[in-house]
Parts: sequence; C-alpha cells; structure tokens
Amino acid sequence: MTQLYPDRGLPTTSLVDRVRERLRADRTDPTAEPDAVARLAQAEVRRHNDVALARGAAPIDDEAARVREVLAAVTGYGPLQPYLDDPEIEELWINAPDKVFVARGGVSERVPVQLTDTTVRDLVERMLHSTGRRVDLSQPFVDASLPDGSRLHVVIGGIARRHWAVNIRKFVAGYRSLDRLVALGSLTPGAADLLRAAMRDGRSVLVSGATHAGKTTLLGALVGASPAGHRIVTVEETFELGVDAADLVAMQGRQPSLEGTGEITLRRLVKEALRMRPDRLVVGEVRDAEALDLLLALNTGVPGAATIHANSAVDALGRLAALPLLAGRNIDRGFVLHAVATSVDLVVHCERTDDGFRRVAEIIEPTGRIAGELPEVRSVYRAPGAGWTA
Repeated sequence: MTQLYPDRGLPTTSLVDRVRERLRADRTDPTAEPDAVARLAQAEVRRHNDVALARGAAPIDDEAARVREVLAAVTGYGPLQPYLDDPEIEELWINAPDKVFVARGGVSERVPVQLTDTTVRDLVERMLHSTGRRVDLSQPFVDASLPDGSRLHVVIGGIARRHWAVNIRKFVAGYRSLDRLVALGSLTPGAADLLRAAMRDGRSVLVSGATHAGKTTLLGALVGASPAGHRIVTVEETFELGVDAADLVAMQGRQPSLEGTGEITLRRLVKEALRMRPDRLVVGEVRDAEALDLLLALNTGVPGAATIHANSAVDALGRLAALPLLAGRNIDRGFVLHAVATSVDLVVHCERTDDGFRRVAEIIEPTGRIAGELPEVRSVYRAPGAGWTA
C-alpha cells in the first residue's frame, strides 16, 4: 500500500493529491471557492506534521510556504505561479519545458524551472478552462485573457518546433495613469497635460511603437484620463487594457467553432461599437482591415484611441493609411490618406531603450494636408531621454 505522506521527502505532490481528493469528495470548485481550498491545504499540512511527529519522521518546517505550493498546484499554475505572483515580473514565456524565461523591467532572464511537455499542456488547459477558447490541431494558435487580466498566447508543437510555445503578458495596473508615468519619468508633466487635454476635448489619439514598447500601457493611461462622464467602448482581440470607468463597455473577439462558424472579428466589433453611443471608441490594436472601419468611425465624429505597430510616429500614419487597403480592391488610397490626415489628431510614439526602459519618444500632430505619399505633420513633443519600466 502506498503511503499518502512519504515520511522523509518533500510531500508536496501527495499533499496536492490529498487536497484534490477532499475537494472532489466535498464537491468544491477550487476556482470558485479559493478560501475553502486554502483551509483544506492548511489542514492537510498540519495533519502531515502531526503524523510525522508521532512517527518520529521529519516534519515540514515552513508550513506557510508548503501551503502556498499546494495552492499553486491546485488553484494556480503550479511552478509558474510564484513568477506570476511576482509584481516585478511583467512577462513569462516557455520555449521548451526546460527553457522558461521572464522579463523584469524590460530585461529577460532564464529561470530555474523544469517542466515536462505534459505539464505544459496541462497548465495551458487549466489557463484556458474559464476562457471558452481552445487550442488543438484544428486551432494551433490561441490568445486568451486570464482571470487577472494577463494575456496568454500559445502555439502548439508541430507549428512551433517540437515543444509548445507559451507566452503570458501580465497586467500591470499600477502603471496605467498619466500621473504614474510622469512619476516614473516616461514623459514630462507638460506632455501629460497635452495628452490629458486631448482626451478631455475629444481628440483622436494613435499610440505607436514596436513590440513591448509600452503601447497598451499608455493607451490604458489615456483611457483613464477620459472625462468621468464619457461613455467608453473598447474592442480588442483579447482583453488586455484592463481599464475601469463608470460607463464602460469592453468587448473582445471570438475564435471560430470546430465547424468554422461563430467567429467575431475586430471589424465586426468596431461596427457594433458604433451602435452603442460611444463618446470614445478604443481599439486595442489596429493590425488589419479593421483600420478602414476605424477611420470611417473617426470621420463621422466619434473620437478614437488605438495602438499600432510602427517604427516612428510618421510611419504609424503611413501604416494606418495602408491597412484599409486590405479591406478590398475598391478602396481608394487617396480617400484613405485624406481620412488619416483629417481624423487623427495626435500620434504618440513609444520606445523601449536598450536597458529596458519605456518612454514616450515623440508626439506629432497631422496638419490635415498631404505631403507626397504621407500626411503632413508637425512635432509637438520630443523626449528628453527618460523612461519607465513596466
């Protein structure tokens, strides 16, 4: 007969099994009743120590730490949970079961975590359990929002070489205000006042930058600077903004079903958002033909805010003018250029420096005229050289 508690090892696995047995017997949902799980874990750790002392075996010295390990395995994400709980870690990714990395302050480092392919798949399934999304051979990629607002992206093995590739970008709420970004040195008080006034006055703002430059963080701060009475409608492929407002509707896209039906695209969400009487339409990221629908919305007088990948603020305008062409062959580039030049009021470009700091590098303002193949702009802000870590 196998002993439930090995008397001389580190019995975390057996403790986890025992807690799970009791949860099943009590028909307790660990995700819905975390306090009950914590009480069970604490009781099982103490029970183990009582048995160990009675038998002259080694007890668990740090009961609190062992309880945390059990909770991470039962209700959290196992060996990854301590890193997800660490407020200094902004991102975690898995290239292979024995190659796990995190990013702190924009700088990546490998961490001493040893997983297995089965463990990685089980963790992903647990993360996706409450999202209504799936990843399998028919759907080898997935984006999903975790309960704490973090974004999960997964590519299964076969598309990624050998092992599943997993990326978790955490939600860092403390940075999503303009005042906080000023305090961190990401932009000057004058630039923050400029952006705050733009949101107050209903001007449309485009946030640009490379990957991990802080675009979503800044967009969240801008939305947070909107007047209290404004009705805000946000649309995203996967919830990332995590903003809060008195009058807010947040929508995300949906993957197609196994039969290939039921997909909800960003284009559809933008169109639906316009029926909701928004004082401001927010698009998490413009990357495809939804750019056309956004421009049409801006030209009908609905203020907008969005992010876009670009190497500079000027490049962002050029990309915003090119993406609508993906909507069909009958889209006239001259119309799109004019729409960009007249409907976008400010472009805020973010960058990440070599040491991991993020900052607002420049802010430009289109003049409404076309200069060659791009809208004419004037510069209204240049960074003095400081930045933030997210």
